[in-house]
Amino acid sequence: MTTWASTTEAEAALALVTDLQARFRGRLEALSGAPLARFDWARDAGRHGGGWRYTAAETPVFNRAAINVSQVHYDDAPERTLGSATALSTIIHPRHPMAPSVHIHVSWTAPKRGPGAWRVMADLNPATNVADDAEDFRAALGHAAPRELEAALRQGDQYFEIPALGRRRGVVHFYLESHHTTEPDADRALARRVGEAAIDAYASILARALGRVSTPEAAAAQLAYHTVYLFQVLTLDRGTTSGLLVHDQNDLGIMGSLPARVDRALLASWAAKVPPVQRLLVDALVAALPHDGHVTDATRIALAQAVRAHYRAHPEALALQAAGDIVPPTVENHRA
Repeated sequence: MTTWASTTEAEAALALVTDLQARFRGRLEALSGAPLARFDWARDAGRHGGGWRYTAAETPVFNRAAINVSQVHYDDAPERTLGSATALSTIIHPRHPMAPSVHIHVSWTAPKRGPGAWRVMADLNPATNVADDAEDFRAALGHAAPRELEAALRQGDQYFEIPALGRRRGVVHFYLESHHTTEPDADRALARRVGEAAIDAYASILARALGRVSTPEAAAAQLAYHTVYLFQVLTLDRGTTSGLLVHDQNDLGIMGSLPARVDRALLASWAAKVPPVQRLLVDALVAALPHDGHVTDATRIALAQAVRAHYRAHPEALALQAAGDIVPPTVENHRA
């Protein structure tokens, strides 16, 4: 039986991210006309929490879709400094080449001593940029968080920079790290508003994008962009790396953000662009991919194992990962 964190704050955070998951699931199922499949997982056989996700892969609407909710806690482990971590993490890659992908993350992390904090991210990821989509997504976030918008966009631009490729992942990046004030109810309300705004804006963008005309050029751009996405997630993203280093009990959930297909040769060509220690990682990722670039569940497991093995062998490479002004403590702890 899975147990959940016992604090009032953690209970409220779990209710919040569960609401957001249901909201997004409903919007996506209405668009696709088909239910998403549910999968559950447990941390240490449920003793320290777990989670559940709704997914779809290679359907008429979705290249890949995953909406994950998780909560891990250490109520019974006084030696642990982490009390609980509760999160919604979702990535949608539409099948239509002219429809943008989206990533949304809302999480509450509470140490056993000191204040808890929110991490709130929302970023729009088109293969072919459509100005109206980006503007509508940015406007929705600005309406939800007018005071935080400027700093969050700046942090997002910084976090999603890909130095080796001289570009960013995505076109609109909202990112608040370690956000907390003296008003926890207001902080929780902010996280909810941003999550709801990102979900609703994206659902509207996706609905209109599905009616656009596709071309072979757009399909080729999508495959290349999905390769960029995989490269960024597996070589730079701190949240992904942290999850893989902490445990191996939810690798499919953590790797659910990866698109269904990438260009293996293009990925291999980027090994020469990264620092020497990261060339080893890129080479390992290429070796884990089949020649046709099809990212199956078995491939996701192999990629997770490659990332985990790399950072355990080369912990100094964590310093090369993406960061805003604040380094999340879950990653900093792995450097010790």
